[in-house]
Amino acid sequence: MPDTTPDDEAQIRTLITRWAEAVHRGDLDGVLAQHAGDIVMYDVPPPHEGIHGLAAYCVTWPPFFAWQAQGACFDITSLHVTAGTDVAYAHALLRCGTPEELAERPTLRLRLTFGLRKEGGRWVVAHEHHSFPHD
Repeated sequence: MPDTTPDDEAQIRTLITRWAEAVHRGDLDGVLAQHAGDIVMYDVPPPHEGIHGLAAYCVTWPPFFAWQAQGACFDITSLHVTAGTDVAYAHALLRCGTPEELAERPTLRLRLTFGLRKEGGRWVVAHEHHSFPHD
């Protein structure tokens, strides 16, 4: 039986799951993998106008990894993907916090939205939006 290629939704689900696992491990190369050079990210901390480009995106992660090293989790609890032929989007909820933060607010979830496009036959993340609900 010939090898079959997973459908686009499955490829994107795998991409995002591997990205989240890389974030959890503090693996910068894994975090950057399959991201577009012109990525735009709106993150929880400033700058409020967003991060533009892969170099700027790269710089945002080491401080997060340092915070996460205090025992914080970064675990997907739900992930939904909608894929077209050459563009797609996904949204996810994650448990993201230290044990103390999650004990204090057990239902708190980080909200993520991804915009993806197909480049050279592979999916890349062109946009990320990270947010927490405001209480």
